[in-house]
Amino acid sequence: MKNFVIPRRYAKALILIGREDGKADQYRDELNGFVEVIEAESAFEDAIINPLYPLEERRKILTTVIDKIGMSNVLKSFLMLLFEKRRIDHLRGINEFYQKLVDELNGIVRAEVTSADELSSEAVEKIRTSLSKMTGKDVKLEIDQDPELIGGVVTKVGDIVLDGSIKTQLLNMKESLKKGERV
Repeated sequence: MKNFVIPRRYAKALILIGREDGKADQYRDELNGFVEVIEAESAFEDAIINPLYPLEERRKILTTVIDKIGMSNVLKSFLMLLFEKRRIDHLRGINEFYQKLVDELNGIVRAEVTSADELSSEAVEKIRTSLSKMTGKDVKLEIDQDPELIGGVVTKVGDIVLDGSIKTQLLNMKESLKKGERV
């Protein structure tokens, strides 16, 4: 099981700064961009995380890349703090939590919709509208397909799962028949 305490703590600290100076969206873009660099260049990640390399060399590499990217002073200081506290390896988790916090700050909720078949643009818009009414927030949808659902959709908004799939309905029916209940 992953430990989310550290990423959550640092993400909350950064969102407090972003909310205070009004640059939360800018920090989101910068942080996400830096994580993309790390994901694209595994050698770079290894160079700044691996304790087998001398600390000063790792610090120099990190500083050089941050300067080349051209980040704000706040995010540069934030990344250097993560490095000094040996928390830079939590950067992906911090980014994930920070993205959610900025969305929350902007009144946006993300939802995952999984369907058996490709959904029409009208169906996607109806789902978005319904979820917006339900949550009272602007909804960003991530659409996936899973042919095993047979039909229907499964929607996940935060911790809430709305399962309207044929597969689940059939499984529920099967359980009811096993118990001898009337379907």
